Amino acid sequence: MKFDIPTIESERLILRPLTLDDADDVFEWTGDELVARYMIYPTHTSIDITKMWLSSLETLENEYTWGVVRKSDRKLIGSVGIRYRTDEKVWSFGYNFRRDSWNQGFATEASRRAIKYAYDENGAREFIAGHAVENTASGRVIEKCGLTFEKYGEFSKFDGSVTFKAKEYRMKLE
Repeated sequence: MKFDIPTIESERLILRPLTLDDADDVFEWTGDELVARYMIYPTHTSIDITKMWLSSLETLENEYTWGVVRKSDRKLIGSVGIRYRTDEKVWSFGYNFRRDSWNQGFATEASRRAIKYAYDENGAREFIAGHAVENTASGRVIEKCGLTFEKYGEFSKFDGSVTFKAKEYRMKLE
Protein backbone atom coordinates (compact mmCIF):
# COMPACT_ATOMS: atom_id res chain seq x y z
CA MET A 1 0.00 0.00 0.00
CA LYS A 2 1.28 3.47 -0.87
CA PHE A 3 0.99 5.85 2.09
CA ASP A 4 0.37 9.58 1.77
CA ILE A 5 3.02 11.39 3.79
CA PRO A 6 1.42 14.11 5.92
CA THR A 7 3.19 16.98 7.61
CA ILE A 8 3.16 16.45 11.38
CA GLU A 9 4.82 18.25 14.27
CA SER A 10 6.40 17.65 17.64
CA GLU A 11 7.53 20.22 20.18
CA ARG A 12 10.71 21.28 18.35
CA LEU A 13 10.35 19.61 14.96
CA ILE A 14 8.31 19.54 11.78
CA LEU A 15 8.18 16.19 9.98
CA ARG A 16 7.31 16.70 6.32
CA PRO A 17 7.65 14.88 3.01
CA LEU A 18 11.07 15.03 1.38
CA THR A 19 11.34 16.28 -2.21
CA LEU A 20 14.04 16.60 -4.86
CA ASP A 21 14.37 20.24 -3.79
CA ASP A 22 15.90 18.92 -0.56
CA ALA A 23 18.83 17.22 -2.33
CA ASP A 24 21.53 19.71 -1.25
CA ASP A 25 20.49 19.58 2.40
CA VAL A 26 20.09 15.79 2.42
CA PHE A 27 23.50 15.33 0.79
CA GLU A 28 25.02 17.18 3.77
CA TRP A 29 24.39 14.09 5.90
CA THR A 30 24.18 11.24 3.39
CA GLY A 31 27.55 12.34 1.99
CA ASP A 32 29.17 12.50 5.44
CA GLU A 33 31.19 9.33 6.06
CA LEU A 34 30.79 9.59 9.81
CA VAL A 35 27.00 9.89 9.55
CA ALA A 36 26.78 6.99 7.07
CA ARG A 37 29.21 4.79 9.00
CA TYR A 38 26.57 2.54 10.57
CA MET A 39 23.77 3.15 8.08
CA ILE A 40 22.54 0.53 5.64
CA TYR A 41 23.38 2.78 2.68
CA PRO A 42 26.94 3.44 1.49
CA THR A 43 28.09 7.05 1.86
CA HIS A 44 26.65 9.09 -0.99
CA THR A 45 29.59 10.16 -3.17
CA SER A 46 27.58 12.56 -5.35
CA ILE A 47 24.41 14.58 -5.16
CA ASP A 48 23.06 12.45 -8.02
CA ILE A 49 22.95 9.45 -5.67
CA THR A 50 21.02 11.54 -3.16
CA LYS A 51 18.60 12.64 -5.89
CA MET A 52 18.04 9.01 -6.90
CA TRP A 53 17.25 8.12 -3.29
CA LEU A 54 14.85 11.05 -2.95
CA SER A 55 13.12 10.03 -6.20
CA SER A 56 12.78 6.46 -4.95
CA LEU A 57 10.74 7.61 -1.94
CA GLU A 58 7.75 8.20 -4.24
CA THR A 59 7.53 4.48 -5.03
CA LEU A 60 7.91 3.05 -1.53
CA GLU A 61 5.06 0.99 -0.20
CA ASN A 62 4.02 0.54 3.42
CA GLU A 63 6.47 3.24 4.51
CA TYR A 64 6.47 6.81 5.74
CA THR A 65 9.69 8.79 5.28
CA TRP A 66 9.79 12.32 6.62
CA GLY A 67 12.33 15.09 6.42
CA VAL A 68 12.93 16.48 9.90
CA VAL A 69 12.97 20.26 10.09
CA ARG A 70 14.07 22.14 13.21
CA LYS A 71 11.37 24.70 14.07
CA SER A 72 13.84 27.19 15.55
CA ASP A 73 15.61 27.90 12.24
CA ARG A 74 13.62 25.89 9.64
CA LYS A 75 16.73 23.83 8.82
CA LEU A 76 16.29 20.32 7.39
CA ILE A 77 18.45 18.30 9.79
CA GLY A 78 17.60 14.68 9.09
CA SER A 79 15.06 12.07 8.20
CA VAL A 80 12.94 9.52 10.02
CA GLY A 81 11.14 6.59 8.51
CA ILE A 82 8.66 4.03 9.75
CA ARG A 83 7.65 1.01 7.72
CA TYR A 84 5.10 -1.76 8.04
CA ARG A 85 6.79 -5.10 7.43
CA THR A 86 3.99 -7.12 5.90
CA ASP A 87 5.88 -10.40 6.23
CA GLU A 88 6.37 -9.99 9.98
CA LYS A 89 3.22 -7.93 10.75
CA VAL A 90 5.35 -5.43 12.66
CA TRP A 91 6.48 -1.82 12.21
CA SER A 92 10.16 -0.84 12.07
CA PHE A 93 11.67 2.60 12.26
CA GLY A 94 14.96 4.35 11.69
CA TYR A 95 16.50 7.80 11.55
CA ASN A 96 19.46 9.65 10.12
CA PHE A 97 20.65 13.11 11.19
CA ARG A 98 23.30 15.67 10.34
CA ARG A 99 26.27 15.36 12.65
CA ASP A 100 25.76 18.87 14.09
CA SER A 101 22.30 17.74 15.25
CA TRP A 102 23.47 14.71 17.22
CA ASN A 103 23.07 14.45 21.00
CA GLN A 104 20.26 16.99 21.17
CA GLY A 105 17.31 14.61 21.40
CA PHE A 106 16.10 15.19 17.83
CA ALA A 107 16.26 11.53 16.77
CA THR A 108 14.29 10.46 19.84
CA GLU A 109 11.70 13.23 19.42
CA ALA A 110 11.20 12.54 15.70
CA SER A 111 11.04 8.76 16.20
CA ARG A 112 8.52 9.05 19.03
CA ARG A 113 6.36 11.28 16.83
CA ALA A 114 6.54 8.80 13.93
CA ILE A 115 5.61 5.93 16.27
CA LYS A 116 2.66 7.93 17.62
CA TYR A 117 1.49 8.67 14.09
CA ALA A 118 1.61 5.00 13.08
CA TYR A 119 -0.17 4.08 16.34
CA ASP A 120 -2.93 6.68 15.93
CA GLU A 121 -3.46 6.50 12.16
CA ASN A 122 -2.57 2.91 11.27
CA GLY A 123 -3.33 0.98 14.44
CA ALA A 124 0.34 0.04 14.83
CA ARG A 125 0.93 -1.83 18.07
CA GLU A 126 4.22 -3.67 17.60
CA PHE A 127 7.51 -2.00 16.72
CA ILE A 128 11.05 -3.19 16.10
CA ALA A 129 14.32 -1.37 15.57
CA GLY A 130 17.99 -2.23 15.52
CA HIS A 131 21.45 -0.75 15.41
CA ALA A 132 25.05 -1.74 14.93
CA VAL A 133 26.43 -2.84 18.30
CA GLU A 134 29.14 -0.17 18.11
CA ASN A 135 26.55 2.57 17.54
CA THR A 136 25.56 2.91 21.18
CA ALA A 137 23.99 6.37 20.66
CA SER A 138 21.42 4.81 18.34
CA GLY A 139 20.69 2.21 20.98
CA ARG A 140 19.92 4.96 23.49
CA VAL A 141 17.44 6.52 21.04
CA ILE A 142 15.67 3.19 20.56
CA GLU A 143 15.47 2.58 24.31
CA LYS A 144 14.16 6.13 24.93
CA CYS A 145 11.38 5.31 22.46
CA GLY A 146 10.31 2.48 24.77
CA LEU A 147 11.74 -0.57 23.02
CA THR A 148 13.61 -3.25 24.93
CA PHE A 149 16.50 -5.41 23.82
CA GLU A 150 15.38 -8.72 22.33
CA LYS A 151 18.37 -10.37 20.63
CA TYR A 152 21.58 -10.02 18.71
CA GLY A 153 21.63 -10.22 14.94
CA GLU A 154 23.42 -8.65 12.02
CA PHE A 155 22.82 -6.51 8.96
CA SER A 156 24.84 -5.51 5.92
CA LYS A 157 25.11 -2.36 3.89
CA PHE A 158 23.12 -2.48 0.64
CA ASP A 159 26.33 -2.85 -1.36
CA GLY A 160 27.59 -5.68 0.86
CA SER A 161 30.74 -3.74 1.78
CA VAL A 162 30.29 -4.15 5.54
CA THR A 163 28.33 -6.48 7.81
CA PHE A 164 27.58 -5.30 11.32
CA LYS A 165 26.78 -7.21 14.47
CA ALA A 166 23.49 -5.69 15.63
CA LYS A 167 21.22 -5.36 18.62
CA GLU A 168 17.52 -5.80 17.91
CA TYR A 169 14.72 -4.34 20.01
CA ARG A 170 10.93 -4.75 20.24
CA MET A 171 7.93 -3.00 21.79
CA LYS A 172 4.29 -4.07 21.99
CA LEU A 173 1.66 -1.46 22.85
CA GLU A 174 -1.97 -1.85 23.83
